[in-house]
Amino acid sequence: MKKQIAVIGLGRFGYSLAKTLSESGSEIIAIDREEEKVKGVSDFVTYAVQLDAMDEKALRSVGVQNVDTAIVSIGEKIEASVLVVMILKEMGIKNILAKAVTSLHGRVLENIGVQRVIYPERDMGIRVAHSLIKPNVLEELELSQEYSIVELPTPKEFVGRSVKEIQLRTKYGVNLIAVKRKVVEEGKTKEVWNVNPLPTDKMEEGDVLVLIGSNENLAKLTG
Repeated sequence: MKKQIAVIGLGRFGYSLAKTLSESGSEIIAIDREEEKVKGVSDFVTYAVQLDAMDEKALRSVGVQNVDTAIVSIGEKIEASVLVVMILKEMGIKNILAKAVTSLHGRVLENIGVQRVIYPERDMGIRVAHSLIKPNVLEELELSQEYSIVELPTPKEFVGRSVKEIQLRTKYGVNLIAVKRKVVEEGKTKEVWNVNPLPTDKMEEGDVLVLIGSNENLAKLTG
């Protein structure tokens, strides 16, 4: 069953969310007060509607109360952001994410029960900085100040060797949780995930390793 997600607020951040989530196969209800923004997403979302998200009756009329997740991306208008979150909570939506523009805004959202607060500009700044400091890392997810998950192109010295031979845990203190590989089937290239690879599985050129560990140990591989 497809996930049903409401994206409320269709600025640059909300637009990108709605588009990416739609492409992943989710059913998206996209909401904004401005007609042009609603038209901008109407070609790819399940349902695009122009309404005032602070109007609970209007939200209910388009079925927002039935979604699995609601994402509030009205970051610039702090009062509206908070009020919309409160309405969604009263409607019984358990999983609510919200964009914040300041740390105070974020704390308010957390205090009223938002499951995750998103700081797009701060997070993008961190990602750009990491890309400069660690150019070999394709993606990085910080789990805490000490631990992360990273995607790393397979080092040349690992190609042709098995998971057992590489000894990531023994030599580097990190764990391999998956390998991503591009394969060609019927003339089309697709990405295949090998989750929790076997000790006998061998690395190939072009593979991407998904590793988890302490930042200190990951740095031994990511440089």
